Amino acid sequence: MSPHQYAQQNHPRFLTELKELVSIPSVSTQPQHNADVQHAADWLTAKLEKIGMSAEQILMPKGRHPLVLGQWLEAGDEAPTVLIYGHYDVQPAEMADGWLTPPFEPTEKDGKLFGRGATDSKVNTMTQLKALESLLQTDGRLPVNVKFIIEGEEESGSENINAFLDAHGDRLNADYGVICDGGIVEPDQPSIVCGLRGIVTAELEVYGPSKDLHSGHYGGSIHNPIQALCEIIAQLHDENGRVTVPGFYDNVRDFSPLEREDLAQIDPYFNQEWDNVAGAPAHWGEIGYSAHERTGIRPTLEINGIAGGYAAEGFKTVLPATAHAKISCRLVANQDPVRIYQLLEKYINELTPDTVMIKLTECDMGASAYLIDMSSHAVKTARQAYETHWGVPAIPEMAGGSVPITAALDPFVSEIVAMGFAHKAGQPHGPNENIILRNYERAIATAITFLQTITKTG
Repeated sequence: MSPHQYAQQNHPRFLTELKELVSIPSVSTQPQHNADVQHAADWLTAKLEKIGMSAEQILMPKGRHPLVLGQWLEAGDEAPTVLIYGHYDVQPAEMADGWLTPPFEPTEKDGKLFGRGATDSKVNTMTQLKALESLLQTDGRLPVNVKFIIEGEEESGSENINAFLDAHGDRLNADYGVICDGGIVEPDQPSIVCGLRGIVTAELEVYGPSKDLHSGHYGGSIHNPIQALCEIIAQLHDENGRVTVPGFYDNVRDFSPLEREDLAQIDPYFNQEWDNVAGAPAHWGEIGYSAHERTGIRPTLEINGIAGGYAAEGFKTVLPATAHAKISCRLVANQDPVRIYQLLEKYINELTPDTVMIKLTECDMGASAYLIDMSSHAVKTARQAYETHWGVPAIPEMAGGSVPITAALDPFVSEIVAMGFAHKAGQPHGPNENIILRNYERAIATAITFLQTITKTG
C-alpha cells in the first residue's frame, strides 16, 4: 500500500482526530486555559510517538507553554533534513462573539468544519502529522530527516520558542524549513506565500487635566484629551491614504513591473474574498496600488483601538483626563521595526500641542518582514506538489499578516517555504472559523508528495 492509499483509507480517522484537537480549548492568552494548552501538547506528543517519531516537550525559563519537538533522523546524511513548524494554540472564542455553534465543539455543516483553531492552525499541523504517519506506516521510514516543532504560544508572543532558539537553535538546523501556517486564496485555487509583513505596535496615551472634570464648568477652557488624540491620529495619513510619518517609506523595497504583474494573478481571488468577507462600502488605501498590493507589498499604519471618557449606557457629561489609542504598523521588506517606532515617536511628539501631554509606549510585538525566494528548490517543489493534487498551479501571494517565527528560523535553515492549506475566508481569529472539509484530504496528499520529492539539492 502506498502512503497516498493509506491516507485515503484512513481519512475518516484523520478527520476524527482533527476534531479531537480542535475540541481542546488551547487558548494560550488566557491563564484559565493553561491546563487545556498542556492537554493539547500532551495529545500531540502522544500522536508523534504513536506513529514512530521521538517526541519531547520543551519549556524554557521564559516560556509559559511547551514546545513539542518530534524527530525522525534515520534517512541518512545523503537525504535532506526538513524542519516543519506549526502551532497548537488558538485565539479566545466565546459564543457571544457571534458563533453559531460552540467554538470548541467541532461541527460539520455545508461541507465545512467549524471550530476555533480549525483554520489557524490546527488543520495545518494535523496535515503534516498525518502525512508523516502515512509515510511511516507504509514505507516504514521517511524519505527525509524530519524535525517537527510545534509551539503553544504563537498567538501570545512566542516567548518559549524564541528563548529556545537563542539557547539551542542549532538543534533545529535543517536544509529546508516548512512554515505550515496560513492558507490558500480559494478552495480550488492554491496560493503560496512569497512574503510576510513585519509589525511594530505602540500605545499612545494623551493626558490633559489632572482628573475627570464637569464639561459644563471646564469645557471650552481645556483641550479635551479625546479631541487632541483624534487630531493627532488624523494627521498620520494624508488624503490619499499615505502614511505621513517622515521617513516611513525611506527603505521600502520597490517591486518591479514584472513582479507586480506576477502578483496580479491573485487579484480576482483577493477582490472576491474582500467583497465576501470585509463588507466595507469600497476599497481605500494608498493610491497607485491594488488592494492586494496595499496589504502585501506596502506598509501600513492602523489605529486598532481608542478609549477615553464615558461610553457606557446613559450619558455622563465628563471632560476626561486621559485618552488612549493602540497603533500598529505592518512593515515590508527593508523596514526596520526599531527605526519605524522611533520615527513614529518623533512625529507624534511634533504633532502634540502644548495643551496636552503624551506618552507613547512600544508593545512587545516588533518583527521584521520576510521575503521568500520564489526561485528556490523548496518553493518549486511545494508548488509542484500543490499542482499535482489541486490540478492547477499555485499562484504567488504577498501575505498581509505577520509570522515572526519565519525570520527567527531563517538562520537555522537554508531555504524556507510556506505551506498553508486552510481557506483564507475561513474566519481565522473570528467567529465561525472553519475549513473546507474536502481540502483536508488534498492537503495531506500535498504534504506527502512534498516530502517524497524534496531532495538535498535542486
